[in-house]
Amino acid sequence: MIDSHVHFWNYHPVKDAWITDDMKILQADFTPDELEIELLKNDIAGCVAVQADQSEQETEFLLALAQKYNFIKGIVGWIDLQSEHLPERLEVFSANKKIKGWRHIAQAEPQGFLSAASFLRGIAQLSQFNHTYDILIHRSQLEEAISLVEKFPEQRFVLDHMAKPDIKGNSGRIEWQRGIETLATHQNVYCKISGMVTEANWTNWKYDDLKYYLDVVFEHFSTDRIMFGSDWPVCKLAATYTETKQIVAQYVNQLTDLQRKAVFELNVKECYQL
Repeated sequence: MIDSHVHFWNYHPVKDAWITDDMKILQADFTPDELEIELLKNDIAGCVAVQADQSEQETEFLLALAQKYNFIKGIVGWIDLQSEHLPERLEVFSANKKIKGWRHIAQAEPQGFLSAASFLRGIAQLSQFNHTYDILIHRSQLEEAISLVEKFPEQRFVLDHMAKPDIKGNSGRIEWQRGIETLATHQNVYCKISGMVTEANWTNWKYDDLKYYLDVVFEHFSTDRIMFGSDWPVCKLAATYTETKQIVAQYVNQLTDLQRKAVFELNVKECYQL
């Protein structure tokens, strides 16, 4: 099994200002040594490390960790996709085979970011390096994400955290479901089953709160484009690593052995070319 979505950081209050005081548990260093304990406990053989900071230094930090720890199978880094120097930077980073793709935290960007000409120009350059692009958006940006993937039918995209549905408030279900349905019609888009517990009630969620959202994603993306992701350590706001994995394990219990293997291993290997 491979976890498709983890983060590492050496906590700094300015760099990591997104970690607010109601998230105090995350105001600490999170290292591969600590994660490795959780992976071993849960029979997980490796992971994909994903950027949490918008800088090339973040990409270099993750690559250095991947060089030291073999269980980090791939990196989804950050690069300035709107830079005029992007081709050269992609050339430099692609020399390291652990780089599998890129992500920009688009959920924090104003409306229209995903359709800006400079951003689209950047996305257009990824396929020549066989790199993925992780789409991190708020559910309100699903229309923009759909428009983005329509423009690049050959580019592999990954939807992070199921586009962050409002599990806690249970609002906007129909709009979210429609967006997922449309996005899933594009065969070049994968979806990570990740980040659910932090969109639910942190202290009082239960499996039944999540089932509707899992049903929608599994119905439309099917088991050949879905990947398990823990979103460790962010998941610790609401659940242990084991609880996060157990949500997906419980859901796929109804499926065949091959389908379970697809969700927990085969799809992440294929998507990120591990």
